[in-house]
Amino acid sequence: MHVLNVHERTLAAGPETVGVLLDALASSDDRLWPGDRWPQMRLDRALQVGASGGHGPVHYVVDAYEPGRHVRFRFRLPRGFNGFHEYTVDEPAPGRTRLRHTLQIAARGAALLLWPIVFQPLHNALIEDSLDNAERALGTHPPPRAWSIRVRMLRRLLRPFAATKRVDHA
Repeated sequence: MHVLNVHERTLAAGPETVGVLLDALASSDDRLWPGDRWPQMRLDRALQVGASGGHGPVHYVVDAYEPGRHVRFRFRLPRGFNGFHEYTVDEPAPGRTRLRHTLQIAARGAALLLWPIVFQPLHNALIEDSLDNAERALGTHPPPRAWSIRVRMLRRLLRPFAATKRVDHA
């Protein structure tokens, strides 16, 4: 099964400002990844091609990196998630920047069920939280976003398997 999952937000800032958020992923200055509500993104070294890490049960390696513009993570785990996820920064108009997250996989085996039932709703909520973080980091205030009942239920069921500080959104 081919999966293409895209989330994007157009931000009222230049690409150099948004690019700073991208470049700080998995660092102590990371203001993009929602590690206060989800498993932290961790890498074995600074963001660069070849850095290895992940978040929760999802493991990957940095496959491509253009500072301030693009980072691609190739999946290693879970098995059957053959593909990548990436952030890109581009400028659709002067003073406006599009921050896009794309996940593309060829799901195989157990991933054929795990993606739509478990991973997709959690992924969608996490990435929207990430884009909300980008807005907050740039000084705007996105409207409050509540997680769906399904996301809240999955988080409760999976709580024993994740080591992260929890803040449940009503």
